[in-house]
Amino acid sequence: MKSTCLGRTFFFPIPLNLTTIVPVRKTLIKYNCCYSTMSDSDHSDPSKLTSQNVQNYPMPLSPPLALISKDLELSRAMSASSKSSLHSTSRRDFIYEDEWLIAVNKPQGVYCESVFESVRKVLSESIDPGIEASPLELHLANRLDRDTSGLMLITKSHKVAAKLVKAFTTHTVTKTYIALCIGSVPKWEKITIRSGHGRSKFGAWRVYAASDVGRKLPGGSVVRDMETSFELLSVNGQGIIKEPSIFEQDESKVIIVEERAVINTEGKKDEILVRASPKSGRSHQIRLHCQYLGISIRGDVKYEGLHEWRGRTYDGHELHAESLSFEHPITGHPLVFKAPLPSWATEAWHQ
Repeated sequence: MKSTCLGRTFFFPIPLNLTTIVPVRKTLIKYNCCYSTMSDSDHSDPSKLTSQNVQNYPMPLSPPLALISKDLELSRAMSASSKSSLHSTSRRDFIYEDEWLIAVNKPQGVYCESVFESVRKVLSESIDPGIEASPLELHLANRLDRDTSGLMLITKSHKVAAKLVKAFTTHTVTKTYIALCIGSVPKWEKITIRSGHGRSKFGAWRVYAASDVGRKLPGGSVVRDMETSFELLSVNGQGIIKEPSIFEQDESKVIIVEERAVINTEGKKDEILVRASPKSGRSHQIRLHCQYLGISIRGDVKYEGLHEWRGRTYDGHELHAESLSFEHPITGHPLVFKAPLPSWATEAWHQ
């Protein structure tokens, strides 16, 4: 049985009868729920079900890592290590600074730790050598992936760090990202996707069914909830620059993930610029949800993104931490920070 919603086709299993349930050591294998830890190919072949590989683990619904990603990711990591060792932050990269915290614009292809240490150096050099100052109590309040550019927050005291960590953990910080994706043009202008998130048997982050949240995974971790709202900004350079705004959630435009997505891989590919607002803060969240929606981020080889496009090779994924909004941890005043858009984002708007 299949159903089409928002331009995507989802397949729903036919109810089981007694002949489709196979008892193995008093464990029922439900074909429609995919509870085995087998590979996708083994799961489709009931003859390969054995007592050794049948486990009560949820099955990931997004594809495994692309084979090409291993070598490319290693090359990118080595390049980033070299680039990070030479990286130098200046006060021109500071978007905001007061006596409690700093917002800084992180470049693509540089590790967070390198930016953090570079900021420490800038602050140390600004201290008058004739004045005895207390040691700096700097903390990294949020982290970005190596190839994600944009806003990083650094606090200047343990007290402020604890408050900001709590704000991120309780999701009272509003975040927006800009991503350039390649795929078929979505039929939605705004949409929210809810799913599970966790590490698969081989340690890779994957999308799981929303109904699997809380279930145990190999290694002892559990599936956690993951929710992202998306807004379509432009297609092939045709669009209007919109300021970040609060997503007004429409329950009729929510995808609750329970099945593998059916992606049209043969259709026309376009450049799609989206704004993403993660409600949770899971590792690789936006990248995973873009992959599930069939619009993987350009350059994101780990999650099926094209690293070669229209005659050009891309050395990293194109995802930018655009804005952060929260209450100041000391004054309580509302703060809104925006990082300048990278060249690939402005070019996508002005083709």
